[in-house]
Amino acid sequence: MNQSNEPVKRTSVTTTDMQEKTKKVEYFVVPDTTTTLCFMHLHCGFLIIGKSACVDPAKFNKALGEKYAYEDAINKMWELEGYLLANELYGDTYAS
Repeated sequence: MNQSNEPVKRTSVTTTDMQEKTKKVEYFVVPDTTTTLCFMHLHCGFLIIGKSACVDPAKFNKALGEKYAYEDAINKMWELEGYLLANELYGDTYAS
């Protein structure tokens, strides 16, 4: 068996990767609105803000607002993590 001493490069981003980089998640409902904000604090100190809003105040559900705001923050993190992975895999290829 031929084993290399080189570290294995990751080739994809997973939800687990993002959860491991998340230090803390906080939620905030903007007063007098149906807007919910999700503050996703990462271990590196970066903050990602997700948001959701309900059109009909009579149908506002705090738990659903938090769920959708969290999903919005995760979607933003996918893009950032995808960029980081692409840079890891191909960054040297495009260096001038």
